[in-house]
Amino acid sequence: MDGIGYTMQKKAAELERMAEVLVTGEQLRLRLHESKVIKDRRHHLRTYPNCFVAKEIIDWLIEHKETSDRDTAIKIMQKLLDQSIIHHVCDEHKEFKDMKLFYRFRKDDGTFPLDNKAKVFMRGQRIYEKLMNTENTLLQSREEEGVTYERTLVASEFIDWLLQEGEMAIREEAEQLGRRLLEHGIIQHISPTKEIKVVSAVRRSSMSSSCGSNGYYSSSPTLISSPAVLCNPKSVLKRQVSPEELQTSGGPYIKKTFTIVGDAVGWGFVVRGSKPCHIQAVDPGGPAVAAGMKVCQFVVAVNGLNVLTLDYRTVSNLILTGPRTVLMEVMEEMEY
Repeated sequence: MDGIGYTMQKKAAELERMAEVLVTGEQLRLRLHESKVIKDRRHHLRTYPNCFVAKEIIDWLIEHKETSDRDTAIKIMQKLLDQSIIHHVCDEHKEFKDMKLFYRFRKDDGTFPLDNKAKVFMRGQRIYEKLMNTENTLLQSREEEGVTYERTLVASEFIDWLLQEGEMAIREEAEQLGRRLLEHGIIQHISPTKEIKVVSAVRRSSMSSSCGSNGYYSSSPTLISSPAVLCNPKSVLKRQVSPEELQTSGGPYIKKTFTIVGDAVGWGFVVRGSKPCHIQAVDPGGPAVAAGMKVCQFVVAVNGLNVLTLDYRTVSNLILTGPRTVLMEVMEEMEY
């Protein structure tokens, strides 16, 4: 069992490293697009779309205090090059050089290679976000042998849900997907015996597993980037307000705007309610709280679209199907 535990920990560590590179690369790509560092460029009468200049990106990383010196910045970019996140526009340079050379993110030209690990990771992320933003009771707190596990699901119910949502066509395929998610550390067993239902905890990909003396995997204290909220949970609001009340001139509400860059597993907040929706929960370690989001804030707009009269399912879908960088306008009650 120790051998199995070591293998699982090794796989989790590999997934963690892969996730960190994917997240770092994607967040950098989005920021460079926002800063107009990535753009179409011409050289020798030829146009290269969506490119950045190596020397300019090194300057940018230092200017924005992402790194303190050029050598470290070059190492960061070399890591992205080694992992096929970026490439020279002609694939001529395997060494990232601090020169006026054109590079491009493979995601911008559709050449990003997805190996099996990356595919499982991305599939697990999408399924988790769907679980968090659809009406279901799969994720719950459960107790095994006197220990309470948060945000867990029953394997058989998870398979039923995959089929119901059209994620897989037949039960055998759904079971195979579940095994792949388990093998790559996206979900983990918390039930030690075969006599009871197998319960798995959805876990954050950047967390490593820990194996207890009983041979089964226990949950890390922080498993996911977005806090789990059950179907129709008790609202955190003291009272519901109307769109008109929020927009009344001189009223007790102030508007705030956040730019939230999603990480590998989401944005780190949950929307609930209707007309207007509100922030029901915020992950204390996620992107949203870092941007300043708090519970009880009312959602006014998503990426420039007014959502005051929409329900939380529609608002959640707008976020899930939009860009990884989401612009959120909210209203919160002023403190006196």
